[in-house]
Amino acid sequence: MNPTLPAEFLWGAATSPHQTEGNNIASDWWALENGEHPVVPERSGDGVDSYHRYPEDMALLAGAGLNAYRFGVEWARIEPEPGRISRAALAHYRRMIDTALESGLTPVLTLHHFTGPRWFAELGGWTNPHAVGHFARYVTSVVPILGDVRWVCTINEPNMVATMAGAQRAVPDAEAVRAFTSGALPDPDPEAARILIESHHIATEILKSETDAAVGWSVAQQAFVAAPGCETQLTEANRLWEDPYLEAARDDDFVGTQAYTSRLVGPDGPIPHAEDPDNTLTGWAYRPDALGLAIRHAWQVTDGTPILVTENGIATGDDTRRIAYTGEALEHLGRAVAEGIDVRGYLHWSALDNYEWGHWRPTFGLIGVDRATFARSPKPSLAWLGSIARANALPTAHREAQPC
Repeated sequence: MNPTLPAEFLWGAATSPHQTEGNNIASDWWALENGEHPVVPERSGDGVDSYHRYPEDMALLAGAGLNAYRFGVEWARIEPEPGRISRAALAHYRRMIDTALESGLTPVLTLHHFTGPRWFAELGGWTNPHAVGHFARYVTSVVPILGDVRWVCTINEPNMVATMAGAQRAVPDAEAVRAFTSGALPDPDPEAARILIESHHIATEILKSETDAAVGWSVAQQAFVAAPGCETQLTEANRLWEDPYLEAARDDDFVGTQAYTSRLVGPDGPIPHAEDPDNTLTGWAYRPDALGLAIRHAWQVTDGTPILVTENGIATGDDTRRIAYTGEALEHLGRAVAEGIDVRGYLHWSALDNYEWGHWRPTFGLIGVDRATFARSPKPSLAWLGSIARANALPTAHREAQPC
């Protein structure tokens, strides 16, 4: 069954500021990358120079047939010191919004995508109870450039942000960052989760009172499935990793689903991905069915909040495999839509091969980038996804779902 999609269905790709712009020198991550003893294997440096080359990036997406682009504004650029707002930075991001609209791309704007100002981190980041007020001040400063923006994501993957906060509580910063970049993470920190949820709700109030945007946030979904006899452990894993953040979105205009792979939950909790030749460049299992699992779980926990797929993709150097993975993921999305789930769009991660939090090797992009010249090279997957967007029709489901 190939469900009919609404004419306004969003077909696009996503990026984040720190991973693409380059030289985000006032941010907490820049400090981690460039201190006296850097704690990540590779630095972001010039990124892929999207701070200057965003018009070319947007033109490539629009030219391929996509109609949406998710990108972020960087808090560290807008408020490099507490209370000091950069009018030049706000004007830059307003130009990006204008360029997207002029290109025929609906901007989906993210206000916090993992990185924040260095001063914010030095005050304790999301473990500081005053973080709510700091974030509200920042959101208020961004409101004037959002007049015709129709989609705003307050915080990207708050459950991963809370997990990083938990790692920093448990170990020194250097070891916490190494844990984050290696995937060996503790459970999300409950106090940071509370502060993040409160920050999201206050930001939502500000945005709903001052703009006409649909407001939500995006959740990193693990698409957990239970090993035989481990349904109780599955419920507990979801309660730790996803459900509080999904429940916080019940009154939102949308919730962002972000899913790449699925993980089995055994008697002792989530089981790490086993080594396998079929794993992706991030070491994750090849599971395109994860998108359907995540969409259904988000729909159930939020009691029917509309869903926007804000990230889905695969780290691979083989673009044929990228097309195969994404095609099957879209088939699973189609099955969810056919069941009556309200999905408003699909945004592929990522538009560009970019910096992946300490590493350059994992390549998720629809567009390759020469890091010496910054030359853009659209991959066949961009034209392929653009053709689907032009038709506004999901691939016809013809495979059986992978066994859990």
